Amino acid sequence: MNTFPDIPAFERARLARDPRFDGLFYTAVLTTGIYCRPVCPAQPPRPENVSYYPSAAAAEAAGYRPCLRCRPELSPAGGHW
Repeated sequence: MNTFPDIPAFERARLARDPRFDGLFYTAVLTTGIYCRPVCPAQPPRPENVSYYPSAAAAEAAGYRPCLRCRPELSPAGGHW
């Protein structure tokens, strides 16, 4: 589900772990079934295995589970707290 207008910018932010993008989008990895924040310290997956979502809820609705390292469902922009 890549409906964002500037996927190359999100890809650069994901690879750089840019904190300015934390909470603006979430990445989901097809091969693992996990979704993460763009600042996740885990090894970045291959671009062809990544999908982008506007919220943690959208990634979960698509069938992905949250990463145990970056805890995307608890991110400050998630609005849960």
